Amino acid sequence: MATSVTSIRLSSTLTVFIRMIQTKLIPRTAEAHEPPMLIKNLLAQSLKYEPHREIVYRDLFRMNYVTLNQRVRQLANVLTGLGVGPGDTVAVMDWDSHRYLECFFGITGIGAVLHTINVRLSPAQILYTMNHAEDKVVLIHEDFLPILNAIQGQLTTVERYVLLSDKVYTDLNAVGEAPNGFAGEYETLLKSAHPDYEFPDFDENTWATTFYTTGTTGNPKGVYFSHRQLFMHTMGLTTYVCGYQAVPFSSVMDVYMPITPMFHVHAWGFPFVATMLSVKQVYPGRYEPEMLLKLLLKEGVTFSHCVPTILNMLASSPAAQQFKAQLSRWKVIIGGSALTKGLAKAALELGIQVYQGYGMSETAPIMTLTQLNDNERNLSIDEQVEYRTRAGRIAPFVDVRLMDDAGNFVPHDGHSLGEVVARGPWLTQGYYNDPDRAADLWRNGGLHTGDVASITPDSWVLIADRTKDVIKTGGEWISSLDIEDLLSQVPGVAEAAVVGLPDERWGERPHALIVQKPDANLTADHVKAELQTKIQQGDLNKWYLPDRIVFVPEIPKTSVGKIDKKRIRSEMKELILG
Repeated sequence: MATSVTSIRLSSTLTVFIRMIQTKLIPRTAEAHEPPMLIKNLLAQSLKYEPHREIVYRDLFRMNYVTLNQRVRQLANVLTGLGVGPGDTVAVMDWDSHRYLECFFGITGIGAVLHTINVRLSPAQILYTMNHAEDKVVLIHEDFLPILNAIQGQLTTVERYVLLSDKVYTDLNAVGEAPNGFAGEYETLLKSAHPDYEFPDFDENTWATTFYTTGTTGNPKGVYFSHRQLFMHTMGLTTYVCGYQAVPFSSVMDVYMPITPMFHVHAWGFPFVATMLSVKQVYPGRYEPEMLLKLLLKEGVTFSHCVPTILNMLASSPAAQQFKAQLSRWKVIIGGSALTKGLAKAALELGIQVYQGYGMSETAPIMTLTQLNDNERNLSIDEQVEYRTRAGRIAPFVDVRLMDDAGNFVPHDGHSLGEVVARGPWLTQGYYNDPDRAADLWRNGGLHTGDVASITPDSWVLIADRTKDVIKTGGEWISSLDIEDLLSQVPGVAEAAVVGLPDERWGERPHALIVQKPDANLTADHVKAELQTKIQQGDLNKWYLPDRIVFVPEIPKTSVGKIDKKRIRSEMKELILG
């Protein structure tokens, strides 16, 4: 063990990433075949072992993997019939559904590009992404038709539309109905399509998917991934959760339901893993608390991933105590925002096995996951909270380093801070048609995340903050996440956000927003007194104490459920400062 830790320390002191050298390549016989790493090959595995396991959509639709494969081939025939060819982009605007899963394989399988549209963006941003991605065909759920109606006249490349409707599963009169100008309704088109389609081979570096991530300034940025990258991400994720048991995932025992949108980084890549392993899958459609709980209980869901807001909503629901026995089978990966110790303890008290993952849109996204080793698994639940709320251990095949402002690597000693910089087989190679921001992303040969962290000798990543969210006060750096974590442990606090705002004397000072639990009656003085106790115990530096604590009914979130500190700083500055 000591040898491996030493090797990690040595590697983390390098000042440049290892460069590729020239070697002797293997000779290839003219007729020898080397299968390309294509997404279609992930789907093909689903028919080999457990093809009769189910895929469920809300309480509306059920099928097995035999039917899934047939419907994917029918979708391929529908798309080619609409004029979609290799390299064309097909956009999808849908809730999490079996249809979306079919698009993951049907669109990419014909060599076209899947554009997963973030339906929570503003209409103007959606318009920008569709024109920028050069969408040719759009598959759109009826709920989003008002958005389309508002922007359709300004779309420059779209030629055909297909309607996605939930009504067709309960109302026979709705089958086949579609707005004027549409090619048709999805289920009707599938039924009329031939069930046979031979997915071709092509270069594994073929563009497979694209979607857009919003930054603090400028237009949304288009990230993109190849078949090889998504194949490798699936292999790496499977290795981590099934092999190393980072978040134990069993194709025999588990039932998978995403509660992270499929438009957001391929639902973290788990639909590819679940399909390859023929796992029972449950898709909840639009996220409604009653439906989520119903599916959890009725379908026996055991494995999900979501942002903290969703878990907090479920854990604080009165129904959670009522169904504690069923929830005790549930494993949940938290991402998007930090998992606080308060929320982790609340979930674990319900029996929910909670874990944390770390990544970003540009990394496909998995870079780390909670992985408890033999010693850590034997700790008490209270002792495990410290590990479960870390960003996770570095995933297989990913090289994660820390870099200072001068471009030098920082040691992995668990204390030294630097920006997280990564390399790996599934990181986006740039931003589409945005060379300047792409070059900045990949400066010095590594993908720059914008996150400040330390890394322990045994590969735990400890995120301190986003570089833009670190609070600089009197020459000291304050982690807003550290304060939020302590606030989450104050009885009566449901959610907290901390931001730095300008201060004439200190440069910046921390300020906190708090959402109270329904039965709480907190005051700012009470919360500060709780934090003063932490200061006296040595858990918090005295300059971390927020200058002001403001109680609000809700905290602004981004389109994917993250705390939106940019909006807090700009839109709520006057409220906070009084």
